[in-house]
Amino acid sequence: MQKTEHRKINLSVDIAGLKLKNPVMTASGTFGYGEEYSEFVDLNRLGAIVVKGLSVEPKKGNPTPRVVETPAGMLNAIGLQNIGVKAFIRDKLPFLSQFNTPLIVNFFGDSIDEYVKAAEELSSAKGVHALEMNISCPNKQAGWIIFGTDPKIMEQVVTAARKTTKLPLIVKLSPNVTDIGLMAKVAENSGADAISLINTLTGMVVDIKKRRPVLGNNTGGLSGPAVRPVAVRMVQEVYKAVSIPVIGMGGIMNASDALEFLIAGARAVAIGTANFVNPTATIEIIEGIEMYLEEEGFYDINDIIGSLITNTNALSKLT
Repeated sequence: MQKTEHRKINLSVDIAGLKLKNPVMTASGTFGYGEEYSEFVDLNRLGAIVVKGLSVEPKKGNPTPRVVETPAGMLNAIGLQNIGVKAFIRDKLPFLSQFNTPLIVNFFGDSIDEYVKAAEELSSAKGVHALEMNISCPNKQAGWIIFGTDPKIMEQVVTAARKTTKLPLIVKLSPNVTDIGLMAKVAENSGADAISLINTLTGMVVDIKKRRPVLGNNTGGLSGPAVRPVAVRMVQEVYKAVSIPVIGMGGIMNASDALEFLIAGARAVAIGTANFVNPTATIEIIEGIEMYLEEEGFYDINDIIGSLITNTNALSKLT
């Protein structure tokens, strides 16, 4: 009997010229600076490592309590605590540079000048392969309006960062907007090479005995399985609105969750809250995606990206 030839499955994807061996990366703020998880995860197997957000100067973050569990998720108000760009380059980058995995550095600021300075310093550091802009931050120069919720302010900050770096620039969108497709288009027109979404949804948990918010910051960012249907819908809207790659995230706990995003149009996915529950989640998701492709008769991950078949009889708008 003749043996059936086993075809190797291609999991590699391209994000703005950045070659990923597979579409699974970590989500900023949930994987530390990479070293924290290296005991549990072979970092060489990841599509990309995304480190926690960095500002020009170190940031202490918000008052405690900072985290509270919610049904099917969690609220966090860490406040973007980090060691600062210089300390990252000096103390963390040498460790990360030893792996054969692209490094994406998330960065943020309270002003356009801070975004520009952070992008400049990170772009000059050897071993950084791409930048991810967190625009879910308040702009102190514009009355603390969130950068990612005002199209004009977002255009200004993305344009400024684009002029500063030649690295692939990923803009991470806030879901706390009316029209996510419009915001994605603004980012694209302002020079973004890729879009990542969603960042956390704003929420609150109340201690009914004290009649006070549980979190020291009053509100926090909701993540976990509870946000996934919202995230999948927004990824699909952005995929249709822009021509640049989309990176999807929001409540991905297993391979099936990740596949929803890929089918909806994401070219890569970022794993966040799942890392807290299961430190090896990223590797299990990579293996699960490969198993799905084999079972369904696909030999290239790119064949399922954006393959969503929408219902033709669905109403385009409520009547």
